[in-house]
Amino acid sequence: MAISFYKYQGTGNDFVMIDNRKMTFPGENEALVKHLCDRRVGVGADGLILLQDHPDYDFEMVYYNADGRVGSMCGNGARCTVRFARQLGVIEDVACFLAADGEHQASVERDLIQLKMNDVQGVERIGNDYYLNTGSPHYIRFVEDVQTIDVFEEGRAIRYNDRFAAEGTNVNFVQKLSDNEIFVRTYERGVEDETLSCGTGVTAAALVAGLEGMQSPVKVKVLGGELEVAFKQTDADTFKYIYLIGPAKPVFNGSVAV
Repeated sequence: MAISFYKYQGTGNDFVMIDNRKMTFPGENEALVKHLCDRRVGVGADGLILLQDHPDYDFEMVYYNADGRVGSMCGNGARCTVRFARQLGVIEDVACFLAADGEHQASVERDLIQLKMNDVQGVERIGNDYYLNTGSPHYIRFVEDVQTIDVFEEGRAIRYNDRFAAEGTNVNFVQKLSDNEIFVRTYERGVEDETLSCGTGVTAAALVAGLEGMQSPVKVKVLGGELEVAFKQTDADTFKYIYLIGPAKPVFNGSVAV
């Protein structure tokens, strides 16, 4: 069987994109998804995304982690899916679509995709660190110099500690660069390694930066580029009107025999 695919990336977070409107892709086949995401024997990506029809929305986004399992919300992946939907002619400049954590709206503005994230309520303090859910669970730790952090080892230690080992969590190390800019590096569960960018992680880090006094919008530097997060804080730990803003670009397309 030959599978047609497209490769997209958002600030270095890359995805195998598949037009599954005819429902021909065997999404229950974890081994196949893992194979396609493998950078040595497959296409290579941090995750795989199916774009599917939905009776109540412009489309549905189904996201799989690189380990082959169905994942939770992926911010960079969602922006890439919006760009992909526009390329396919499914949408024009605005979209309302369904993802793992519910409904999302987005708009296309030249090179940037503005993605509306779901409201966030409840931020837990764990010592000097934070834990919250922005569609995916995220642990936030502020550091003096994020470039010197061993993200793989330190992130893995938190992701597999007694509290998080069963469900897993993404782990973000955050450095404040200025009054309105942060630098974020992320260990992603499901990928089980550092990625060049994590959209829900960037969002979580920006919201926590808001708790520590930064004003919206917060500029975010990642290894794969730059993003921006806008939000409104309505009380001590509740955020609404959250937007993840950044690029989403096609890389190449082709077909692979499996």
